[in-house]
Amino acid sequence: MSDSEIHLPHHHSDNTAAVLRELPHNETIQTVAEAMKQLGDPSRLRIFWLLCHCEECVINIASATEMTSPAVSHHLRLLKNAGLIVSRRDGKEMYYRAADNPVADKLHHTIEEIARISCPK
Repeated sequence: MSDSEIHLPHHHSDNTAAVLRELPHNETIQTVAEAMKQLGDPSRLRIFWLLCHCEECVINIASATEMTSPAVSHHLRLLKNAGLIVSRRDGKEMYYRAADNPVADKLHHTIEEIARISCPK
């Protein structure tokens, strides 16, 4: 968006035009909002944090989080649809881990900064 395209009803700041030029596209905002929405659930947040540090199967995730396997599977599906985790099949077993992308990486580090926790060694 160029300065000539910016026509706001009120002029409050000379900085507004510069900010509006950098305003993310709706698709970008939608991607980030979806990821953050999924991490708004405490169970998904715990599962995501766990998968940022190791690859695990549903049964082990369920045991670690004291949830049922169907509940974990539901949360995993939502996290996967949001692009935060990936899966791989080994025989009959599915394994999950955090996605290797900038959104998942940044959210992982943000969780640890906010909670003041560190990655396990």
